[in-house]
Amino acid sequence: MQNNTKTGRKPNIRISQSDHARLSALASTVAVRNPKASDELLAELERARILADGSVSADTVQMGSSVTFKPDTGDAKTVTLVFPGDADISAGKVSILTPIGTALIGLSAGQSIMWTARDGRRHELSVLAVSQPAPERDIADRRVPASSTIAAGV
Repeated sequence: MQNNTKTGRKPNIRISQSDHARLSALASTVAVRNPKASDELLAELERARILADGSVSADTVQMGSSVTFKPDTGDAKTVTLVFPGDADISAGKVSILTPIGTALIGLSAGQSIMWTARDGRRHELSVLAVSQPAPERDIADRRVPASSTIAAGV
């Protein structure tokens, strides 16, 4: 992946159709009470390449992804990107509506981005690794095989 932070251009990002739809609705919902967060998220969504669900590579930050990144302010950190209602910084769950959460969405391992903290200072972070949550298995997948699949006495 190309690192564009030296030129001031933001890196290319990719977002699934469902994440794009949910995040667009979220940004619209919070626009009145948190216009800055809404505007930042909408700006990222506008420049994103939207891919079909299931087509976003596993090394790309999506909602629910665990991300290891190196900020310019210190040691590498690992966080999970979540919706605001699930945010818990003490558990490493960062809201998409935080400046760093908005900066992370759609990035892939190896990419870097400049972002602005709430205090107005500019920072850079580099994504080191991304992992996706294990897919929830269907109840049918968790069943013990039916006895008819066991060949008795054959």
